Amino acid sequence: MAENRHEALGLTDADVLNMYETMLQARMIDERMWLLNRAGKIPFVISCQGQEAAQVGAAMALEPSIDFALPYYRDMGVVLHFGMTPRDLMLSAFAKAEDPNSGGRQMPGHFGYRDKNIVTGSSPVTTQVPHAVGFALKAKMKREDSVAFTTFGEGSSNQGDFHEGINFASVHDLPVIFMCENNKYAISVPLDKQLNIESVADRAAGYGIHGESVDGNDPLAVYKAVKAARSRAADGTGPSLIETVSYRLTPHSSDDDDSTYRSRDEVEAAKKIDSIHTFGEYLRGAGILDQEKEDEIRARLRREIDEATDYAEQAAYPDTDTLMDFVYEEGN
Repeated sequence: MAENRHEALGLTDADVLNMYETMLQARMIDERMWLLNRAGKIPFVISCQGQEAAQVGAAMALEPSIDFALPYYRDMGVVLHFGMTPRDLMLSAFAKAEDPNSGGRQMPGHFGYRDKNIVTGSSPVTTQVPHAVGFALKAKMKREDSVAFTTFGEGSSNQGDFHEGINFASVHDLPVIFMCENNKYAISVPLDKQLNIESVADRAAGYGIHGESVDGNDPLAVYKAVKAARSRAADGTGPSLIETVSYRLTPHSSDDDDSTYRSRDEVEAAKKIDSIHTFGEYLRGAGILDQEKEDEIRARLRREIDEATDYAEQAAYPDTDTLMDFVYEEGN
């Protein structure tokens, strides 16, 4: 039965309910950030909406205690599963001193948390790909069990860092998973103006590695693909390129006007297959979720987000005396 797909993957009812809750948590935090931005309280939002299923499905297939996540700027679902909290994310959005990502020094979306194996990203897109390859090389050289997992948009698959990183990882059979979150737009550039192939996953053949394209609105399909990719990486078989196909439901960022390059009808059509709704329906069909349970989850998450927002808004900004800290290496 379709309702038992998660059981065939070795997932319990509690597992998939947790999967849904983390997806919903990411969505609700993101929605709150848009409200805060429009109210003039935080300067910038770069959204995860429409990609939560891919992010959470993939993260749940990993081993956060030993694996390393090198996320890109939309990956709120990944970092939540790896242990970041709504408070952590709000502190980053408000650029406060307690922000564990960067101490309020970076824009939102520059995730980094050493104790949780989340590797800090930089602003130039795709630089996390060769960084992940470096982590995988270290794991292989030291015979460690860890796997590096990195994500990027389909626009990033056109960058040199992607090709150099994936080629090096292929040649050396490194334990790394490359996951392209194809959301159909590289800012304003549609997919048909980015690629002359059917899918990003087709590029894997040129590097002699496993490539697979899956429905990014189906967290179970993503979980299955990434779980298998992790097994290949851990077994020494080498890297994989997984493409998740979904749709970016918001503008590129809070500074973008997406009406200049896509129609409202297109966006509204994508909302009909939004994973928050479709996966919720799957759980209802499996008898795991009902309206009362969903209301309880949403109320609890809203309280957590309210508390995180209030805390972050009232927290202290970094002291100006620390402005030049960590800019240049200091001598002994």
